[in-house]
Amino acid sequence: MSMIQADGLTFAYPGSYDNVFEKACFQFDTDWKLGILGRNGRGKTTLLRLLMGRYPYSGSISGVPSCACFPQEVRGPDRITLDVLSQVCPAAEEWEFLRETGLLGVDPEALYRPFPTLSNGERTKCLLAALFCSRERYLLIDEPTNHLDAAARRVVSSYLRRKGGFLLVSHDRDFLDGCVDHILAFTKTDFEVQSGNFSTWWENMERRNVFEQAKNERLKKEVDRLGQAAARTSNWSDKVESTKTGLGKSGPMDRGFVSHKSAKMMRRTKSIQQRRQKALEEASSLLQDLEKAESLKLRPLTARGRLLHLADVSLFYGEKRACGPLAFQLEPGERIALDGRNGSGKSTLLKWLRGETSMTSTGTVKRLSGLTVSYVPQNTSHLRGNPRDYARANGVDETLLLAILRKLDFPRVQFEKDMEHWSAGQKKKLLIARSLCESAHLYIWDEPLNYIDVWSRMQIEELLLEFQPTMLFVEHDEAFRRKIATGTVEL
Repeated sequence: MSMIQADGLTFAYPGSYDNVFEKACFQFDTDWKLGILGRNGRGKTTLLRLLMGRYPYSGSISGVPSCACFPQEVRGPDRITLDVLSQVCPAAEEWEFLRETGLLGVDPEALYRPFPTLSNGERTKCLLAALFCSRERYLLIDEPTNHLDAAARRVVSSYLRRKGGFLLVSHDRDFLDGCVDHILAFTKTDFEVQSGNFSTWWENMERRNVFEQAKNERLKKEVDRLGQAAARTSNWSDKVESTKTGLGKSGPMDRGFVSHKSAKMMRRTKSIQQRRQKALEEASSLLQDLEKAESLKLRPLTARGRLLHLADVSLFYGEKRACGPLAFQLEPGERIALDGRNGSGKSTLLKWLRGETSMTSTGTVKRLSGLTVSYVPQNTSHLRGNPRDYARANGVDETLLLAILRKLDFPRVQFEKDMEHWSAGQKKKLLIARSLCESAHLYIWDEPLNYIDVWSRMQIEELLLEFQPTMLFVEHDEAFRRKIATGTVEL
């Protein structure tokens, strides 16, 4: 279709005192299946909004065709699903919606039900289907996996792989591997485009990091060598000057030789110092573009005995069964993943285990006496105000909370902003950071990685593998589950 090119792109949100983009330059082809990667808060969603023409900016973005974006705004959501999709894409026919939703595994009957009665996963699939019914428009897809279970993610990834060019923001590594053919990475200081999927890009980045780190080590050794050489030359120069002074009014040939030797030593010292400064500058700039993740720490409490034992447990909202019957046990050091399709009751079970009383239950459950639980919920909409106030209100060590956020790539300037204006990923990081501040026997995390960037996901994986806390969690990122889960419970 066309080549989109950004040149000198600079943008800040109204009222903000820091730029999201600062003279950014990059280009990409709209025929590519392009995945966008970057730390939370680097401007991935912002780029989509700029391509849609929603904000003014300085610099230029050229070659932008007509665009359609997911997720779409749904007005009058109480209507039947087919009407909602027709509102999103008025030019499409009913048979086109049926074709695209069928490819995504949606039951045709769902199109004739009220939209609110659909599960979150069904809504996501229907809105994606409507997006791909758009004709002659460039498609911008922003984090479609956040309401999809693992099976649905595989279906959607396969669906996208068969489609034409689009721009996709996602942090799910397996999902990206299944559907993109190019990567646009927002690094600390630059923007880079590579062909291939996520794994190809990651392998290239790691090779480059290893090369640059090795080069940096060589430069540091060179700096040390030049520093020692400069010191020796300076000592020689001092000795020559001392000799020159001691000659007093002796013969002119002696004084001339010593003056020549002194000048030569000074030039050599200056040359060594210049080379050393150049090596220092090169070493300093070499690694500034590398994404580095600092190690996190956790202080889980030691449990002496089985933490949970559920036998034939079912949960109900009124007369409606929410999940069950279930039977499983949780031993110290185990990390159990709850698995099941959207609506199978995974979040319901986690809420009940931490004491929510709006549900009734049958069966038996035994808990470890004095069990301490740390909880990360799915929802972040309740976050308001300053993170320091949040720490004090929740009995969390403020200094520790902010230190963990810094390790999760939080700029200090974000600490002065209202959390309401943080990105979705930054809000989720706050909830994880709070949990990491808490010493607990059991960590219950409900889809903790929604909106979290790839680097932070790997950082959290390393933490959990090192400290091995006891966990019960829901997470649809299959790469994360493969590494972390010691067992699975099917709902």
